[in-house]
Amino acid sequence: MTLKILLLGNTGQLGWELNRALLTLGDLTALDYPQIDMTNPEKIRSIVKHAKPDLIINATAYTNVDQAENENDLAMAINGIGPGILAEEAKKLSSAIIHYSTDYVFDGLKGDLYVEEDQPNPINQYGKTKLAGEMAVQNVGGSYLIFRTSWVYSLRRPCFVTKVLQWAKNKEVLRIVDDQISTPTWSRTLAEATAQIVAQGIGDTVGYLKEKSGLYHLSDTGFCSRYEWAKLITENAIQKEDFKMKVLLKAKSEEFPGPAKRPTKSAMSCGKFEEVFNLKMPAWVESLSMSFEF
Repeated sequence: MTLKILLLGNTGQLGWELNRALLTLGDLTALDYPQIDMTNPEKIRSIVKHAKPDLIINATAYTNVDQAENENDLAMAINGIGPGILAEEAKKLSSAIIHYSTDYVFDGLKGDLYVEEDQPNPINQYGKTKLAGEMAVQNVGGSYLIFRTSWVYSLRRPCFVTKVLQWAKNKEVLRIVDDQISTPTWSRTLAEATAQIVAQGIGDTVGYLKEKSGLYHLSDTGFCSRYEWAKLITENAIQKEDFKMKVLLKAKSEEFPGPAKRPTKSAMSCGKFEEVFNLKMPAWVESLSMSFEF
């Protein structure tokens, strides 16, 4: 039987790549707002019941970290409550669900790579809502995978990479913080890893994912500061001739006070993922270079 996949959030930076990567793996239904409204439990349940998928992939998310401090109810509805409802409906259908979370569930104080067994301690509302979503999916149980990832980017949608490119075109001096450290993750490598896992289970996807059910860290490998990331972004950019930027300087987070605190070092180890699925993610430096070639 053909695998029926319901992809939610297909126009986002990860969802767009998932749509592309999953097309050959089954009968794909891809929806985004307003067709799917993650703040409306009744609509969520109705869409899943109508689609009757074998696999739900949830790439929806409220991602504005600073704004989440003032829109906590909205962020919680999308990031915290909605995923649990999807998991409930998946379990009713004996289907599987793949959901994405974030390194921002950690406070960044460990000083080493985080592993799945480390205790989360989010320091902003965004991280708290994403942790709530993880817990909601886990509490439902069934056949599920939760992938915590970090610093996801795409040149197709607004993100840190596109912001740096815009700043470099408009400013002579760029000041980028060097005290926030994690792993940039290209949305394409994240989507392709997801597709490879789905492909591993073709024939009995639900059974395969149930056997592997759990929480995994999944990002590109290595880590850097935002300053180091920005430096490589500008070095890789093909639009260099348009740059007004003359110098890139290191700064500290305290120089840019905002509504939400960020973890200092939230980079994660993907060892568990690599061992269970026999897949290895590329180095973030390689992925960034490749992203500018497409």
